[in-house]
Amino acid sequence: MVLEGPFSGKPPKMTIRRVAEDPGEVVPTHPSWSAMILLLAPMEGLLDATLRDVLTRTGGIDRCVSEFIRVTNTVLPERAFLRVVPELLNGSRTRSGVPVRPQLLGSDPACLADNAARLAGMRPHGIDLNFGCPAKTVNQSRGGAVLLDEPELVGRIVAAVRRAVPVHVPVSAKMRLGYNDDHRAEECAFAIAEAGANELVVHARTKAHGYRPPAYWERIAQVRESLPPHLRIPMIANGDIWTVEDALRCQNVTGCHALMMGRGMVTNPGLALSIKGQGFVPWEMMPGLLLAFWQQVGLRVDKRHRAGRLKQWLNYLRRYYPQAQQAFDDLRLTNDADTVQHWFDRNVCVLPKIQAEQADRTPLVAEAFPA
Repeated sequence: MVLEGPFSGKPPKMTIRRVAEDPGEVVPTHPSWSAMILLLAPMEGLLDATLRDVLTRTGGIDRCVSEFIRVTNTVLPERAFLRVVPELLNGSRTRSGVPVRPQLLGSDPACLADNAARLAGMRPHGIDLNFGCPAKTVNQSRGGAVLLDEPELVGRIVAAVRRAVPVHVPVSAKMRLGYNDDHRAEECAFAIAEAGANELVVHARTKAHGYRPPAYWERIAQVRESLPPHLRIPMIANGDIWTVEDALRCQNVTGCHALMMGRGMVTNPGLALSIKGQGFVPWEMMPGLLLAFWQQVGLRVDKRHRAGRLKQWLNYLRRYYPQAQQAFDDLRLTNDADTVQHWFDRNVCVLPKIQAEQADRTPLVAEAFPA
């Protein structure tokens, strides 16, 4: 089916209007919005380097954190870090210039420290430590959120990594409120801060909560207030930030100056921009962004999985953009990358414009970020 409207005809201008979600309403920039620091969260299997590149083009994101790099019993070669964080070849920044912080996951303090030291030699924009992953397979291997039952080990990991990297390299951590319950949330936060972390992201749920609403933002405030003044490192709130109103309410409840967003940004690529009062991403921009995503998926993902990656993103987008439903319906039953490419050829006519704009700014992803 050939799509009507924005997917046909002349290529859309890739610009963002400084207006509210109602195109007729001009947005004043509120001081608390523009001053907010916004981070893009990792999402294993979806929000990787490919989608980071596309989402950071829209504006509003101040920093990204990569998907986790699993560390077991060996020092990884540089290519293992580059596979997850190809931005390390670009000064640890996306092509839009947004910093990317690699994330390590493991349970052996010495091995994590050795890997952090090697990673620090690649000039990352800091090193993040994962104490929040709720995946069963990860937790069974003593990684992620399961470590929150062992605050002393969490502290030793952070301390070992902090000692292993130069002082100018920030070390941060991400945790949930706990594993099966939140009784040790304050203890874990204290261990992380006391061990020398520069900042801490707190997802406002336990592992047992998964991603079910609500997010318990008030617990982030309690964890933050529990730290003694000399250990009150910057804390970043994460969880259930889908709208501008959610962001402002989360900031008010938690007292955090910075927020991290994952699913909200995947669903609405203009969310960070809107939170900062700088506009929104209209549907007319999405064909070009979808095509840019598809081009990079073709370079980085095995052919049999490419269609699934596009449908995965469309499934999120249709929650915010009604127009995305038709695109999702068109492709829902296909797993063939060639069929998807033919769909783009029929419906999206912006390829020459995108290539011209990229040629003016920076090398294409195949040159800058090898697969």
